[in-house]
Amino acid sequence: MSKAPVTARGAQELREQLKKFKKVDRPRISAAIAEARAHGDLSENAEYHAAREQQSFLEGKIGAIESTLANAQIIDVTALKVNDKIVFGATIDLVNVENAQGVTYQIVGEIEADIEKSLISITSPMARALISKEVGDVVEVNAPGGIIKYEILEVRYE
Repeated sequence: MSKAPVTARGAQELREQLKKFKKVDRPRISAAIAEARAHGDLSENAEYHAAREQQSFLEGKIGAIESTLANAQIIDVTALKVNDKIVFGATIDLVNVENAQGVTYQIVGEIEADIEKSLISITSPMARALISKEVGDVVEVNAPGGIIKYEILEVRYE
């Protein structure tokens, strides 16, 4: 199985989420199951069945995060020396050539991608268009609405 790239910050966020699931959410759900069990007949106990369902869902999420971390190739983007070329982990300031609207994205692994936080997957069309480019280059991104041209203003590794 190949390793999935993850930024050091993304791996730390996953570890924190895993810790919360194990130390806070798991005991809370176990207590809810115990309380529901104390109410008697489990066959018609909605609280018990809901708590068991929450437990199952949580255990699935814990397993997925543990698997992700076990198969992750953690990359410290602050240690990369790439001479201003865009690679995995880069934070890029762009401007749309046609409407002069600026955007900033960081290229991250698939598991970390979150467009609302401006984190784009290494496999996305935007990231693929940006990889290996430099400040001043103009890239064409094949977006759902058509081709969009962006000029690269700045590349950072933070």
